[in-house]
Amino acid sequence: MRPFLFTITLLLTFLVHGQQPYKVFNWKSEYTLNTWLLRRMHEQYDERRATLQKALASPRSMQAYRDSCRQRYKKLVGSLPPKKDLNVQVRGIVLQQGYAIRKIIYESLPGHHVTASLYVPEGMGRKFPAVLLFCGHEPEAKASVSYQQTAILLAKNGIVALVIDPISQGERHQLLDAAGNPLTRGGTTEHTLINAAANLTGSGAVAYELWDNIRALDYLVTRPEVDTEKIGCLGNSGGGTQTAYFIGFDDRIKVAAPCSYIASRERNFDLVGANDGCQHVVGEGEAGLEIADFLIMFSPKPLLILAGRYDFVDYTGTLQAHDELQKVYTTLQSADKLKLFTADDGHGISKSKREAAVTWFRKWLYNDDTPVTEGAAETIPAEELACTPEGAVGKHFPEELNDFKRAKLIADSLKQRRSALPKDLPALVKQVLNIGTGKGKIERESVGAVNKEGYSIEKVIVRKAGQIPLPVLAVYPKGQVKGVSIWLHSKGKWKIADSTVLIRKYLGQQQAVIMADLSGAGETADPVALNDPKYFNAEYRNAMLALHIGTSLPALRTQDVITLLDLVAQDEKLKAAPVKVFANGHLASPALQAAVIDPRIREVQMSDTVSSFEEAITDPLKKDWYSYVIPGVLQYYDIADLQAALKERLKIF
Repeated sequence: MRPFLFTITLLLTFLVHGQQPYKVFNWKSEYTLNTWLLRRMHEQYDERRATLQKALASPRSMQAYRDSCRQRYKKLVGSLPPKKDLNVQVRGIVLQQGYAIRKIIYESLPGHHVTASLYVPEGMGRKFPAVLLFCGHEPEAKASVSYQQTAILLAKNGIVALVIDPISQGERHQLLDAAGNPLTRGGTTEHTLINAAANLTGSGAVAYELWDNIRALDYLVTRPEVDTEKIGCLGNSGGGTQTAYFIGFDDRIKVAAPCSYIASRERNFDLVGANDGCQHVVGEGEAGLEIADFLIMFSPKPLLILAGRYDFVDYTGTLQAHDELQKVYTTLQSADKLKLFTADDGHGISKSKREAAVTWFRKWLYNDDTPVTEGAAETIPAEELACTPEGAVGKHFPEELNDFKRAKLIADSLKQRRSALPKDLPALVKQVLNIGTGKGKIERESVGAVNKEGYSIEKVIVRKAGQIPLPVLAVYPKGQVKGVSIWLHSKGKWKIADSTVLIRKYLGQQQAVIMADLSGAGETADPVALNDPKYFNAEYRNAMLALHIGTSLPALRTQDVITLLDLVAQDEKLKAAPVKVFANGHLASPALQAAVIDPRIREVQMSDTVSSFEEAITDPLKKDWYSYVIPGVLQYYDIADLQAALKERLKIF
């Protein structure tokens, strides 16, 4: 391990020293993009707070705010599939003292199998209240000891419990090797890769899990033992996330209890950055939706928030969310229907939280608030709860429609629908990227130079109102400028600045050279330590924050390229010269889209990049897909469409 760390240290040291002479910003430039994104997010949430404060004036205005939150949320989720036959299979029954466990498989989509455990209390001919139990990110999911204990406690207290394996956990890993074993180390990684693939088609991991859970409830209400007017929802950790996203969406839920999840999205982004892909809906910030809003959508129904004082989930954020909810429930004259239970422990659905949750459900589903006490619970091994002999639907069902196949089917359908691109492709690209091309004034600040033999490299800070500042290096030939070459290197502008042979070649051709670090690249690249490698992306936190506030890294970078064109246009030495753009890696896509939008780019040359956004779907284990993700882009165009539009203006190496 030590030789590996030594090698990495040497590599990072080399990169830092390579960039240092060409560093333009006189601040910690690696935080520039994140700071800008956070400021935008705070502005969005300031507006949300003001709107909520006004809504608290009366029950009527509060109901209008709640209903508006629901509408905005449903718009973000987008269309859901049509409901087909669930094709329910009961794969076995485990008889226990006081209850029975049925092993359930249903199809939320044709060929997409969901595994679950149904805990049914004793009592032939009776109808019981029921609870959907959503699991966190434990690999065993429904077979995890704490979820078994929770379901048993519910069943022993007269409540049916349906415990569902989420995607990427339990028996539902989506990426398997030839032997049928998971290809990723845990559910959070796979959720994030699924989310990237789904985002490109206009969906996401939240929508995928939401649909599985809607169909779970569709099954639950068909059970003869279930009182369909008394349905609750309980989830822990990642299951708490699912609970929050579910209870405001499906009106059939009457009582809820999210555990170890409720906090403040705004604080989370400030403190730790983004969570995994199943905990984010694209555009939440732009839509003015906080975590508390998903619970407000459920108001004024009975809601219990379960928390741990020492949880890594930010407890201060929990208190903030609860404070807002208290005001909401009070305004709606239902203060008694909201409660915060804080255990003196950490993350997870511990014994005290289980007891509090079941007490809450009995209070509202049985009109009995007698405290529930947990006794001995006989949990069983995962293999005894398994619904498939192999413990994996991907192994058991050879034609299993996993979520990547699902995204590919959607992408194929979208490709057929967009067979004829619109005549005004530039306008469409601007619309998809949600950017403008206003020719605002460019502020050009010269901050020094690097002197080379025979030429000088000028250091320039480029600013444009409302945009992220750009660090730029510029080299001018002596005499008339016959062309401008803009270089966008994925590793940083220093890679070109260090190539004296290349720069001298351009100068010999009377070419000016502009070398820029687009937002989040080169000297503005996010620190590696702030991006968990399990998310398979070197700039994950900024990519997710950008998506949250209603933009994307490719959109911001496309805007950066247009700003560089404006810089050239304002320069008396350069404005009459033809412009070529050279870009590689994840910066090639923004350059390509900028060339489609802006005819000032005479030619664009691309190298070492992807040929289709669909590669994130067909090759999901490749790193750094979030650097390419544009929400819903495959509804409108793919990279090949843009390349075809440029014709002779494009060269690919």
